[in-house]
Amino acid sequence: MTVLTSSPPVGPVSGGRSRPVATSLIVLTGVFLSSLDLFIVNIAFPSISATYHGESLSSISWVLSAYTIVFAAALVPAGRWADRAGRKRAFLLGLGIFTAASALCAVAPTLGVLVAARVVQALGGALMLPTSLGLLLPAFGPARKGAAIGLWSAVGGAAAAFGPPIGGLLVQASWRWVFLVNLPFSVVALVFGVRLLREVRDPEARRADLLGAGLLSVAVASLVAGIVEGHDWGWTSARILGVFAVAVASGAWLVARSRHHPSPVIEPAVIRHRAVALADVSSLVFFGGFGALVLGGVLFLTGVWHESVLRAGFMIAPGPLVAGLTAFPGGVLGARFGHRAVGTVGSLLFAAGGVFWVTHLGTSPDWLGAYLPGSVLTGVGVGLMLPSLGGAATAPLPPERFATGTALYAMTRQIGVALGVASLVAILGTTTGPDLTAFHHAWIFMIACSLAAGLVLQGVGARAKETADAGAVPLDEGRPAVSVAPVAHVVPSAPVVPAGAAVGCATTP
Repeated sequence: MTVLTSSPPVGPVSGGRSRPVATSLIVLTGVFLSSLDLFIVNIAFPSISATYHGESLSSISWVLSAYTIVFAAALVPAGRWADRAGRKRAFLLGLGIFTAASALCAVAPTLGVLVAARVVQALGGALMLPTSLGLLLPAFGPARKGAAIGLWSAVGGAAAAFGPPIGGLLVQASWRWVFLVNLPFSVVALVFGVRLLREVRDPEARRADLLGAGLLSVAVASLVAGIVEGHDWGWTSARILGVFAVAVASGAWLVARSRHHPSPVIEPAVIRHRAVALADVSSLVFFGGFGALVLGGVLFLTGVWHESVLRAGFMIAPGPLVAGLTAFPGGVLGARFGHRAVGTVGSLLFAAGGVFWVTHLGTSPDWLGAYLPGSVLTGVGVGLMLPSLGGAATAPLPPERFATGTALYAMTRQIGVALGVASLVAILGTTTGPDLTAFHHAWIFMIACSLAAGLVLQGVGARAKETADAGAVPLDEGRPAVSVAPVAHVVPSAPVVPAGAAVGCATTP
């Protein structure tokens, strides 16, 4: 699901009386619904595929990938615009867009309309989620900052844990209900939000690089398209080579633009720090395996074991629950023993879950003996890995670079999920039927991603106390630090609650 990480801008301007209870109810309603939406859409995937039965698996996968790609690209520009224009305004606008797009998803007559509506949903989420914690923290005040972050994290974790079974229940009526369920709660939050939320803004915030965000979207979307369509178009066909060329060209343009733009989507001063860059690469690779796990579990249970979506939702739920329970201890252990050590254990446990599935899962259903142990192992792995990755990607940064560092980490997570889903589709081919060998190959891909992520993480410092004093990222001469309130989004799968008090980061996959 989600990740949410945030650091409030320096010197925000706000007004009005603090209303912590009212602010919490309004803001956390938006956080819960957006988080829940991602999980139940993932569970609803087989039912959506059945509705648009004439479409290939690669085409249906854009229901998930389009949201992830657009959210990743819009996260930083949305956060920066919210700081300038006002977080209340951005949150309510995002919630309104998200609500309208949910209604459009529910009535989508074609797959193309559904994918387009998901893109609009992503834009709403990119406006709403980065501002949610930015509104919550001022309402609680500095003395209760920890309580605010913990409450916000718990809501995201609850949505992740309850998402699969709730999604399974809603799909019994129709997959369209996974979108319709948002509407009444969103409308109530909007009405009260207009009246009760107070505005918070930062007049010093810089303008966002919208062209850079567009280049990032084009680069990732082209790469995903090449992966998911390679089986049908032919890996050496002119179309596949063309989309890969577009991905390379767009990515190169983005890198060149980021070196000179005053407020880039990718901050060069952040990625020049070796430990931070390696942590972000590790996150990208790990979430590739994570994306394959999330969708692959649903497709395996419904396609190979022929379980109903309802039963599949309850079968998947223990994994997110275990991840949520493990995440906070994982953050504490990372602060004590180092992010590299704890993350390495997490990557090994995640891989061990994949190995268990490869060696134990067969065509005969055996949830207790064959599926659940692997789900628990991967859940613990996620719970240890995510706070470690979040800490490693941000702890070495000085305070003025923390926000942009968390934004970059959030983007790598989302992009990794999109690439993982695309890779799963390429591995499974054109069918989600009972091809056990193909799913074994998917678990092997998941194992390889986790081990590779753990290997990359070895380049990060051994101790969590590697902070700005021991390798701070120097500010570019003439370029002031950019302050945003980014929040890594909820991605479809297990919950990850706080990434540890040491880094002040809350995440929910």
